[in-house]
Amino acid sequence: MSNAASAKMTGARVDQSDALDHSVRVGLGSYGVVHLIVAWLAFQLVFGDRSENASQTGAFAQMAESGLGQVLLYVVAGGFAALVLWQAFEALWGHREDDGGKRAFKRAASVGKAVVYGVLGFSALKMALGQGQGSSGTKTWTAQLMSAPGGQLLVAAVGLGIAGVGAFLAYKGMAEKFTDDLDSHARASDRRTPIVLLGKVGYTAKGITLGVVGLLFVIAAATHEAEKSGGLDKALTTLLHQPFGPVLVGAMAIGLASFGLYCFAWARHLDR
Repeated sequence: MSNAASAKMTGARVDQSDALDHSVRVGLGSYGVVHLIVAWLAFQLVFGDRSENASQTGAFAQMAESGLGQVLLYVVAGGFAALVLWQAFEALWGHREDDGGKRAFKRAASVGKAVVYGVLGFSALKMALGQGQGSSGTKTWTAQLMSAPGGQLLVAAVGLGIAGVGAFLAYKGMAEKFTDDLDSHARASDRRTPIVLLGKVGYTAKGITLGVVGLLFVIAAATHEAEKSGGLDKALTTLLHQPFGPVLVGAMAIGLASFGLYCFAWARHLDR
């Protein structure tokens, strides 16, 4: 047996193991906790505490303020590591039920998810170790990227990529494509209605907020002003200063909370 075939068989066994299954469930639960905290921080923005950083990094900082929170951050980091491992296996050997371009697209999407989970897990670990860099990090690397040759085009491409992911998530929510990730109990029982409602609202809200984040990057590239870029906290703050801003941010907070609750249901009814 060739080394490649042996590695493929080993990877398939690990991908189908109960240990990875339980770890992925912990990771999805961690993802849910993060979104609930982000939603809470967004609500605080609506009700007057404009100093709150309603991003994933802000959520991790909130958790790090207590001893228990620091312990949870290590659990969250470990959970995200499991999600990275899961998506890495999916990218290498998964989606075998699909063929051709559809399989290639899904495997590429798994690579993207692995990168996102890796960044979040690294952020959680840094915050647990007291090394969080705060909300200025996005502006710093945007400025560095913009100063490189062709930097404005690169920043604009990043923005369009983020907006594209946001559009895909919104579509996934509205078309209820996320139900493919759930087991038969969630799709066929009386649990379907509340779970689908949470997923639909959550994915759509998450997609819209990422769309705003992407738009901010494009604006930063067009104006050559890195400070106009930003993450989720910047997007929510931008929405807050629009007509009916508090209503918009409140709706996004409800949506992000819905996604957090959906993650718990997803973890319970995971279909890998």
